[in-house]
Amino acid sequence: MSDDHVPTILAEPAAATATATATAPRFPIAPGTTVNVRSGPGTGYGIVRTLPAGSSVTLYCQTPGTTVTGPYGTTKIWDNIGSGEYVSDAYVHTGSDGYVTGRCG
Repeated sequence: MSDDHVPTILAEPAAATATATATAPRFPIAPGTTVNVRSGPGTGYGIVRTLPAGSSVTLYCQTPGTTVTGPYGTTKIWDNIGSGEYVSDAYVHTGSDGYVTGRCG
């Protein structure tokens, strides 16, 4: 029996991770708006950067937080767009009033 199968088996988890990252949903922010990116899911968290108008974001997970009203309604949903980076779903055009990806943590 050949050992040729071992590298293939070891490579599968990396390929699965790359596929999951590549298929994370991406959505536009509200047109003509800049959006504050915060360090946590709420307006009480510090601003870590600002997204310029015309940006789009990848949603890695979503979590409840401070209620915010924006162009896409009023919501408690916050979108994780990177490590320690959250934006209110009220500013992201997901096409839904609910969760569109998995919950954080």
